[in-house]
Amino acid sequence: MARKRMSKRTRDVIQSLIFFISTLGIITCLIIYLWVYTEIDESLLAIEIQNSTAKELQNEINELQSGIESLSRPDVIARKAREELNMVFTQPETLQITIDQLMIRTL
Repeated sequence: MARKRMSKRTRDVIQSLIFFISTLGIITCLIIYLWVYTEIDESLLAIEIQNSTAKELQNEINELQSGIESLSRPDVIARKAREELNMVFTQPETLQITIDQLMIRTL
């Protein structure tokens, strides 16, 4: 079989085409790399912002719970009732119930 020899012009066109395609591929890969890098960087920044917001909210929750616990103490409630609402404390009433001994035996 006789092998056909490529002309110098054809060989130069093929080499130029390979160079063009490889250059285009490298540029495309670099653009994709930079795009992915910026997306990851933006995602990490958003996650950090969300984490700091979550910590701030948790801190506010802890402060509110501390305030609720301090306000729910009986001495604080009594002082607020006396000072702010002008409430007075009454003497406790005692009730006495007498039960007939005959009734106890029947139970």
